[in-house]
Amino acid sequence: MATMAATAPRRRLFARTRAPSEHRRMPWRKQLVLQLICLVIAFTVIFPVLWIFSLALDPRNLSRPEGLNLIPQGASLKSFQDALAQPTGNPISFLELAFNSFKLAISTAVFSVLIGVFAAYAFSRLQFRGRQVLMLAILAVLMLPAVAALAPLFVSLNAIKIGDFNLRTTLLGVGLAIISGLLPFAIWNLKGYLDTIPKELEEAAAVDGANRNQIFFRIILPLAVPALAVTAFLGFVAGWTEFYYSTIFLDAGSKETTLAVALNSMVGQFATTTPWAKFSAFAIMFALPVSVVYLLLQKYIVSGLAVGGVKG
Repeated sequence: MATMAATAPRRRLFARTRAPSEHRRMPWRKQLVLQLICLVIAFTVIFPVLWIFSLALDPRNLSRPEGLNLIPQGASLKSFQDALAQPTGNPISFLELAFNSFKLAISTAVFSVLIGVFAAYAFSRLQFRGRQVLMLAILAVLMLPAVAALAPLFVSLNAIKIGDFNLRTTLLGVGLAIISGLLPFAIWNLKGYLDTIPKELEEAAAVDGANRNQIFFRIILPLAVPALAVTAFLGFVAGWTEFYYSTIFLDAGSKETTLAVALNSMVGQFATTTPWAKFSAFAIMFALPVSVVYLLLQKYIVSGLAVGGVKG
């Protein structure tokens, strides 16, 4: 009897903890409807990707696949070989184009994060004259479209000439233009994340004898990795897919042409002479590095976006 009396409260406690989960169970009809909606959404997202793959493998070079043939008849990788060898009329290979885009993407990601995190830390932790005015100025620049700065940047960069060297017609000039557009977002985004880091951690480190640099590099930066990853990823994507500045600033037929410019040149006027198999293969290889970078930084990107969405 004593044992039964002792186990009775446990049974009631187990029943109380199990009851809410039973009440939260979704009816099977509602589950079926939600699953069908998810399948429809997944199909609408995956279908264009499958279409591109089908076009890239089709040796007939059709303007569109005849039905949904995931593996068309006579499928081959010749279009990928052609895209790697010489994707456009410009005598430059895909690897050279990819190297130009990679340099642009890495430089914009690194410098936007490097400069942005120092500025964001100053705005987040330091009090100085004109702080509010500068923050409002950064916000105002952030709200402007990137195209609005195209003409001023063209004139400014074109004025920097040393002999035959013209900063505007180089990847360096294009990179500076991209970084000028990325910095307002990087500063604002990182500043919002740094505000969520408790100042007590810095005070405790200062009590233990750490100086300002040690606090920043050993405490703040490791805690800000998710926000740094998000900012770096967006900077990499902006540099890798950049089109406007490269098209306007770089000279036609330049050896510093990027993948985005080359991909656009394959379309041709009114897209009547587009080699669609080659174009599709080029597009797949163009999108692949961004997907790889996202998969490598996925854990940090998701956590950084989640924290920014709740506390930013």
